[in-house]
Amino acid sequence: MSGFTPDEMMTVAAARALRDGAVCFVGIGLPSTAANLARRTHAQNLVLVYESGTIGAKPDRLPLSIGDGVLADTAVSVVGVPEIFNYWLQPGRIDVGFLGAAQLDRFGNINTTVVGGDYHHPGVRLPGAGGAPEIAASCREVVVVVRQSRRAFVERVDFVTSFGFGSGPGEREALGLTGAGPRLVITDLGVLRPDPRTCELVLTQVHPGVDPEAVRERTGWDLEIADDLGRTEPPTDRELAVLRELTR
Repeated sequence: MSGFTPDEMMTVAAARALRDGAVCFVGIGLPSTAANLARRTHAQNLVLVYESGTIGAKPDRLPLSIGDGVLADTAVSVVGVPEIFNYWLQPGRIDVGFLGAAQLDRFGNINTTVVGGDYHHPGVRLPGAGGAPEIAASCREVVVVVRQSRRAFVERVDFVTSFGFGSGPGEREALGLTGAGPRLVITDLGVLRPDPRTCELVLTQVHPGVDPEAVRERTGWDLEIADDLGRTEPPTDRELAVLRELTR
């Protein structure tokens, strides 16, 4: 199978980040695509949890929303939204939270609320928070999947919808947040991870054919590049075949 797109590489890289048997809280869009790809390839025992209350969903197509009937039809269990948040999410029973972002800053803070202006008079009003703030606060770790551009990767988000590391070390702990925060940011160009000392996102891996300087050019801050920069393995034929079957 020849060739793959940057979006396909990003989705495959995100799917590979999920281990078999993990419990994953999934958002709609790119995170859902990656999670369902993982479940159909290397992580067949991955437990998908959606905000609508479906646990262990095994959709035979990508859901259109968290309320898509295919999730309830294929779930092991369907519970109320309060139980999802109060019993599963907040006590730390979710291994991985998969999130997207409209804006992301150098400390992994996410904005999906407003861009420009202020909350009451924004330049653009976005879909909003949903369950993302709770996911960012309480999941054992968070993976963010987002296309990389200066518009999305900004020095400081216009509005903190979902807390990453605030302005640096110690801020999550000061707020009493129990989850580890964003451990991976996977884009169409590469992979970023927080520096363990500064909590600032660092480019640690680039996808095939990507120049690290091109990643810097599409980042709204002076992006640090790891000394031991890695390169992502290209998608396998099977990964691409399953992904294209999912998204056709």
